[in-house]
Amino acid sequence: MKKIIASAVALVTMSFAVTAQQIDRSIQPKPGPSPKIKLGKAQKFNLSNGLKVIMVENHKLPRVSASLTIDNPPLIEGNKAGVSELMGDLLGSGTSKISKDNFNERIDYLGASIFYKSNGAYASSLTKYFTEILELMAEGVKDPLFTKEEFDKAVERTLEGIKSNEKNVKAIARRVENALVYGKNHPYGEFITKESINQITLEDVKNNYTTYYKPNNAYLVIVGDIDTKKTKKLVEKYFDSWKKGVIPSSTTPKPKNVSATEINFIDMPNAVQSEVSVINSIDLTLGDKDYYAALLANNILGGGGTARLFMNLREDKGYTYGSYSNISQDKLEGAGTFKASAAVRNVVTDSAVVEIQKEINKIRYQKASKEELKNSKAKYIGNFVRNVQKPKTIARFALNIAKYNLPDNFYEDYLKNINAVTLEEVQNAALKYFKGDNARIIITGKGLDVLKNLEKNSDYTINYYDKYGEPTSKPAMKKEIPAGVTKESILNKYFDALGGVNKIKSLYSTFTTYEGEAAGNKIKNIEKRTASNYENSLGMNDNIMMRMIMNKESVKINGQPLPADMATEMTFSLGVFPEIGYLKDENTKLTGIESVNSQEAYVISRKGKIISWTSYYDSKSGLKIKEIQTTNMGGTAQNQETVYSDYKQFNGVLFPSKKTGNLGPQSINLILIDAKVNEGVSDADFK
Repeated sequence: MKKIIASAVALVTMSFAVTAQQIDRSIQPKPGPSPKIKLGKAQKFNLSNGLKVIMVENHKLPRVSASLTIDNPPLIEGNKAGVSELMGDLLGSGTSKISKDNFNERIDYLGASIFYKSNGAYASSLTKYFTEILELMAEGVKDPLFTKEEFDKAVERTLEGIKSNEKNVKAIARRVENALVYGKNHPYGEFITKESINQITLEDVKNNYTTYYKPNNAYLVIVGDIDTKKTKKLVEKYFDSWKKGVIPSSTTPKPKNVSATEINFIDMPNAVQSEVSVINSIDLTLGDKDYYAALLANNILGGGGTARLFMNLREDKGYTYGSYSNISQDKLEGAGTFKASAAVRNVVTDSAVVEIQKEINKIRYQKASKEELKNSKAKYIGNFVRNVQKPKTIARFALNIAKYNLPDNFYEDYLKNINAVTLEEVQNAALKYFKGDNARIIITGKGLDVLKNLEKNSDYTINYYDKYGEPTSKPAMKKEIPAGVTKESILNKYFDALGGVNKIKSLYSTFTTYEGEAAGNKIKNIEKRTASNYENSLGMNDNIMMRMIMNKESVKINGQPLPADMATEMTFSLGVFPEIGYLKDENTKLTGIESVNSQEAYVISRKGKIISWTSYYDSKSGLKIKEIQTTNMGGTAQNQETVYSDYKQFNGVLFPSKKTGNLGPQSINLILIDAKVNEGVSDADFK
């Protein structure tokens, strides 16, 4: 009944059988030995300039790829952050021997591709064109053309990208996360700004290339339909003249975790959901003794759709599309990270924090089950076996062995090492790397919607930061309502915007039909209203799933009456438009001004013991742009948010042609198919 009631209230707002074998299945079969992995051999050699070359021969397809990786230590760029990015952007703009246009035209003509970046390059083509493509790639690496014209274009593109992300909640969340976890004086913590880009000159770009784009720390990996002897000669011919140089050394500070877990809040008034991350730095490198246990612990916690975080926050609570965790290793000391995250609706941000922390602490202080460990191992083994015969995988393994100075049999023993991990080792890895007591809970979201519950339901200190990771004060929680603005004036302005106050108040009935899709199913929502009756039905694939009838005496869901106290908190909204009921209800009040998707909106709310409602009306147009209802039952709060947009006129009255909300974790768009005014509705509809 609780589920029916909760779904109904949300609706008001969103208007193989196997024959048994004679086997004792209670006895789990013993696992067999780990599969024997035989990796294809990679051919390796070095050029006189220090370039390390790895070749993997595979003749299944007539294609070849070449990937260049320059493995320099990360560099702090300071007030010219972005210079290496600009340099990488300009690579491929021609050479002293061939113009940019001719360079690109030739690549296109051959049906090939070449890409450059600040720490490498990539090329791919049919076998018969690879000699020419490798030559073009090498020329772009050794002799790039840096012109003022292309530099100015690259700067403009970069600045445009920065501007487009000024209100991008996810982009800002990632930026501030890195700044806080690593520190801005760390290569992984600094970020590009408009100011730093404007400090960079063409000469800076050229100097960055001549200083850091060197073969000394570089790896060239060639995979595909090749003859290794012939390919070696080609590499020597085209890359041996690439001049090596002395690459400046740099000192990188070791990131430090906070002494006690705290919340770091970044206010984004335009946020329609909160980006929540529980994150800490770790010292973990590929090949460490507990590397495999750490991988499995993370997989059990948040490694996919059957992991604990996903099952809790999505499948059970419906807070999000998905919640995951990730553990990353790094050669830099202390620069790896553990992170558990989810993007959740604003109104459940505090609850999401509680659940994420609960799952982190559970895996730290309680052993995982044997079944969880078995399934996690099976996942890693399956993925490994599926990918291990791919030439690119063999090349990547060879590259990692070289970069991380791993033993030659590292990947041959990978499955054996995965299978050897015990439950105790998984828990120890979780205790070591998932620092639930020394983590930053970084939340990027709308303060007005989030902070009240976060402060009330959290035991953590809350520190505030701006979108550049600088400490700031707590955002203002309330804006003063202008003199003369009342609940009545706002609702009458809404009626006027819909078609006129007198016209709206004199209507006999409205009849709307909305349609949409959810998980491949056709959704149909029909709503009928008169002054004293209301019907709302929800259909799926032409079958009525739920029907609610409401009048002054009762509220029924699929023929079952709701409890009287709950019904009372719904019938106040009776009317051709619910706002007509708001006008008469003394418990419905004007409570403030907030920003909704950068639109200033007046907030009208009604707080009930079971059901609470909040509606938002654009201060300029007067139209309703959002509504939130909260249902409290059995100590659990269920929130439903709906956004109204693109109003269109039907018979002289405006109706929102689009309603966007959620059904559990899934977002759904309902499109208005038809709206009728004073027709198509009779008393028989409400029986």
